[in-house]
Amino acid sequence: MKRFRVELKKTVDDSYDVQIGRNLIPELAKDMENGLVGRCKKFAIITDSNVKDLYAVPVCGELEKAGFSAELFEFPAGEKSKSRRTKEIIEDAMLEKGFRRDCCVVAVGGGVVTDLAGFVAGTFGRGVPFVNYATTLLAAADASIGGKTAVDTELATNLIGLIYQPRKVYVDIGAWKTLPRQHLINGLAETVKHACLADAEFFEYIENHVDDVLNVVPEVCEHISEKNCNVKYQVVMKDEKEKSLREILNLGHTVGRAIETVSDYRLLHGEALSIGMAAQVKLGCKLRFLSAEQRDRVIALLERIGLPVRIPDYIDRDELIKKLYTDKKVRDGKLRFVFQKGIGDVITFGDDIYARPVAEAEIRSILEEM
Repeated sequence: MKRFRVELKKTVDDSYDVQIGRNLIPELAKDMENGLVGRCKKFAIITDSNVKDLYAVPVCGELEKAGFSAELFEFPAGEKSKSRRTKEIIEDAMLEKGFRRDCCVVAVGGGVVTDLAGFVAGTFGRGVPFVNYATTLLAAADASIGGKTAVDTELATNLIGLIYQPRKVYVDIGAWKTLPRQHLINGLAETVKHACLADAEFFEYIENHVDDVLNVVPEVCEHISEKNCNVKYQVVMKDEKEKSLREILNLGHTVGRAIETVSDYRLLHGEALSIGMAAQVKLGCKLRFLSAEQRDRVIALLERIGLPVRIPDYIDRDELIKKLYTDKKVRDGKLRFVFQKGIGDVITFGDDIYARPVAEAEIRSILEEM
């Protein structure tokens, strides 16, 4: 018997810049002219129906003005579009338009767009460069940073995907002024989550500036964006592939993602996450990971923002419990939760262990209260 060893050790630098500002489309085109994505001359602009005319068309026009070839690929807005079928449609459309391995993907929009477009980029031609142009507070806080790309299925959320880093992220705060108030409120849920798990001072800052964020006061929004980026960076830098520490970014998501799915996406992601955060602090308080005062402070902030903290009557509790078991943190068929430690930290349960098994009866009692 013969054996041949294939040596493939290598060092990869996936570093990239996050640019926060207003009206960044000219900056994007200038970066492409300066070689941000190498010799790519053909750009696939992936967007949704809400963002297409406002930002994707101008991005396309600016790239064409700079001498590049650019094509728009649009899908219906909403979480239901974050599917394997949508990905397939976009990929086939790109192939029909002559896109091959020498192209670049530009994701223009919110979290659904960046998740889906990043997944397309990571698999198209076995991987092509991409950039994110984030137009929502939610995308700025979470989806555009860290390289998580994925689609949802009927059986699970975000379990089909890969970690694939962008070449650059543009956070256009000017775009927030075009968002409906509900979507600004929705985006703040991930911001509160970041403060709860990593930064008590940031939590207090949010408490003091809720109205400023919702009124899109520039300096406040820039500060919020920068703090969100820093919290995610500190985690992703240490655990890019989500082997341990990165689980803490799922604070509130075990219940939140399940509620989002069971609601058939009547609830926006941030709205569902808010309910998940409320469930997490209620159970965490019972387990003595935070005080009743801290629990109430988190819930009060969510309510002040305008986020829901109770489970809608139309959600079936048994179906919700069943859906919890599709969470990506489940191990050996057991539910596992991340818990915050007071406000501004998370509980550890041993060396490099950041989630705790939770008995179904424990979480069921909390959900029935809500």
